[in-house]
Amino acid sequence: MVMSSAPANFDGLVGIYRALEWVAFGRDLERARFIHLAQLQACRDILVLGEGDGRALARLLPLAPHAHVHCLDVSPAMLNRAAARLSSPDRSRVTFETANILTAHLPGRRFDAVVTLFFLDCFTASEVASVVEKVQASLRPGATWLFADFSLPARGFARLRARVWLSVLYAFFRWQTKLSARALPPSEQLLAEAGWCRIAECEFQDGLVRSVVFNQPGSRT
Repeated sequence: MVMSSAPANFDGLVGIYRALEWVAFGRDLERARFIHLAQLQACRDILVLGEGDGRALARLLPLAPHAHVHCLDVSPAMLNRAAARLSSPDRSRVTFETANILTAHLPGRRFDAVVTLFFLDCFTASEVASVVEKVQASLRPGATWLFADFSLPARGFARLRARVWLSVLYAFFRWQTKLSARALPPSEQLLAEAGWCRIAECEFQDGLVRSVVFNQPGSRT
């Protein structure tokens, strides 16, 4: 059992979250969120974790016109902003839940895709492992995992630059949200160890930002 501290509170950032992203990284975090969303166009039940202010959700719903989305976030203010971005027909296809994924109950074998965009970096390595285990139990066989997050390049100036940026980001979010994580967890490694296979990937910001599509073994690509 993974014990966790109180979840970070992102409510205070809802009005400036997008501007902060643009100042630091331009449009690259949005590009990382959006670039693989079309992979989910045939999905019927999608689990979105830590959606934030709803930009990816608003882009996803028209691309997956037959999907119902269960959107879980610890911040009610972020969920309210996400809901406000949607048209009434699209909003009717979304269930919004304010909850901490570490303690939330997820139904078994219900979803055919999960989306975690700049979400798993909010947890420690042991917490990410717990999230992966919990989420896997809620997915149907052959599911897709859409992942975007920060990454530490292997070498050179890009790695040094990434270390500086990650230190700044974790310090800022600890100050503003009381985030308990202090370093980037090896989320892609943990997904691979749990049996997930990369089928598509893109990098931005010289490898600091990655967007990856994972499938379970034996699933259709």
